[in-house]
Amino acid sequence: MLDSLNRVYFWLIKATSMKTPFNKYLYIGFFILGAFQALFTKDYMQAGSSIGIALAFDPFDQDQKWNDRPTWQKAVLFVHLGLAVALLGYAIGWNDK
Repeated sequence: MLDSLNRVYFWLIKATSMKTPFNKYLYIGFFILGAFQALFTKDYMQAGSSIGIALAFDPFDQDQKWNDRPTWQKAVLFVHLGLAVALLGYAIGWNDK
């Protein structure tokens, strides 16, 4: 009984841990969704949210520490974060009138 529970536990851990290739698809998908929402539907709040959610799916190697990452990866993530914050700020400011 205990052995089967351990197998189920380790299978669940293995199944729920995301690997980088799957994260890349989720990252790109949420980014494209946010771009569509910003450019075509003009819903900047949803666009900022979708682009911000994309950051949760780090497309780079997640096992690598932040200090060990190349500078260009850090720059991509910071620009992405800035874009999400700018869209959210614009949406909040625009709706504040």
